[in-house]
Amino acid sequence: MAQPVYGRVVVKLSGEALAGPAGFGVDQTIVETIAADIAASRRLGVEIALVVGGGNIFRGVEVSNRGVSRPTGDTMGMLATVMNSLVMEAAIERHGAPAATLSSIPMPTVCDHFSRRRALDLIGAGRVVLLAAGTGNPYFTTDTTAVLRAAELDCNAVLKATNVDGVYDADPKLNSSARRYDRLSPREALERNLKVMDSTAFALARENGMPIIVFSIREPGAIEAVLRGKGHATIVAD
Repeated sequence: MAQPVYGRVVVKLSGEALAGPAGFGVDQTIVETIAADIAASRRLGVEIALVVGGGNIFRGVEVSNRGVSRPTGDTMGMLATVMNSLVMEAAIERHGAPAATLSSIPMPTVCDHFSRRRALDLIGAGRVVLLAAGTGNPYFTTDTTAVLRAAELDCNAVLKATNVDGVYDADPKLNSSARRYDRLSPREALERNLKVMDSTAFALARENGMPIIVFSIREPGAIEAVLRGKGHATIVAD
């Protein structure tokens, strides 16, 4: 059996991935499937941090067009990521892997506050660490948060879970001849407008030499497969 190719990673999971067909809220079957995959990946010996978006509950950028200030809307979105993180924490622990949520926004009655030292201590103790509330600042996406935390925590890669098995030169749902890239650079992704991550996330990844592995979360065992260097995925790195 192939050994993991990465020792410590941040997994970036969109909030929408938790919603399932309903497109809103949390689909518990999907949550349990993803949690089982993360727990199995942890048993490989890989140290894992998880960043979950909040788009299945709230998107701050959308309400900024309806009279709510962007900073306030983004703060509401960050709170949505805390809810998703708590859901995932409980599910991961049900599947046998100890987990803990750290929030960039202090809320001591809910979970611990994020600090690099606290996160590293928990990871070193074998816990899956859920990194909630984004960076704690408005205007920054959870994609940027994932790359930032990966750099802070000395991770080997960011695993970005999507609905398709990598990065394509066109939408594979609309174009049957779309070609999947096995590898491309952050610059190429930006120049070709492939919308893998936002430009701030790419800039951080390039500056810190952080590979981004794009894969489909819809395939059971997808995280474990990527960690073993198997499965379909696109590596975005210089």
